Amino acid sequence: MKKIIVFCLLASLVVGCGTKKVAARKKTSSKQKTEQVAVKNERRNNSVNKEVEEVVNGVGVKITSTDEYIALFKTIAQEEMRLYGIPASITLAQGILESNSGKGRLAIEANNHFGIKCHEWTGDRIYHDDDASQECFRKYNDSKYSYRDHSLFLTQRSRYAALFKLKKEDYRGWARELKKAGYATDTKYPDKLIGLIDRYRLHTYDEEVLGDVYVKYEEEIGMFSMYYVEKGDTMYSISKKFNVTIDELKDLNNLTSTVLSVGQKIRINKNATEMAVVGAGQKPTIKAVKEYRSHIVEKGETLYSISKLYDITVSELQKMNGLSDTALNIGQELRVKPTN
Repeated sequence: MKKIIVFCLLASLVVGCGTKKVAARKKTSSKQKTEQVAVKNERRNNSVNKEVEEVVNGVGVKITSTDEYIALFKTIAQEEMRLYGIPASITLAQGILESNSGKGRLAIEANNHFGIKCHEWTGDRIYHDDDASQECFRKYNDSKYSYRDHSLFLTQRSRYAALFKLKKEDYRGWARELKKAGYATDTKYPDKLIGLIDRYRLHTYDEEVLGDVYVKYEEEIGMFSMYYVEKGDTMYSISKKFNVTIDELKDLNNLTSTVLSVGQKIRINKNATEMAVVGAGQKPTIKAVKEYRSHIVEKGETLYSISKLYDITVSELQKMNGLSDTALNIGQELRVKPTN
């Protein structure tokens, strides 16, 4: 009997020790998993909270204005012009428009300033809503590589071959041909580029590259005036107003249809004249076509702030642009003051 009692006591002691070891192992394992999860969460939070800046020539920058953007990228655009023959003015204007002056998501998070999609790209990528949901865009380590890829994109695709038959100082022709070749679907894309180039005098960077061979665009294409389409205008009414044919207007403006939009610029030969009736029963008078400057609306701008910028009234701005209210859209082109 004593032997049986001793055996039972020893058995219970062994079982008890084993149970404690198993519990200890479970507790240790559980503790390790909790620590690993905490580390992962900490890393993820640090990544989210870190302020992202785009990289220009190896330096992280935060761009706050179009003037800052131009100052940062003008030299890069000029170098691309020397190497690939694309006007610096066009490259800069596209960069400003496509990246919202470096403040757009693709520019900040992917150093992609031209909205170039993945296509055959094998490098890093980012997904962003554009024409469709979550489309694939190229991601660069430095914004300068975005500019180089833009140059390669245009020079290596046959559909853009007509661009390189144009003179490098003919930025208006380049803007129109980009749209014609299918670079953008926006019908006003050429006017937006031209408006940016004129407003910020980006063509001066073309002049610096070309030097003595630069020929001013106005001298190269001849003498023209611009007419801005107003509410109620048609191609037919404009042709009658300036005593030209519809086909002449279409040829002058590289148009394939007669569809017009309010505020659209129409080139008119300066030999044409506008017939305007000054009063009921009075004899028509002749008045010259006025050329206006362009202003591309930026974030935060209002009709009032733009009117102050050009020393005109809000009502004058509305009248010149056929606006019935004061609502504006970013990227919208407004005509402001006559250039003379």
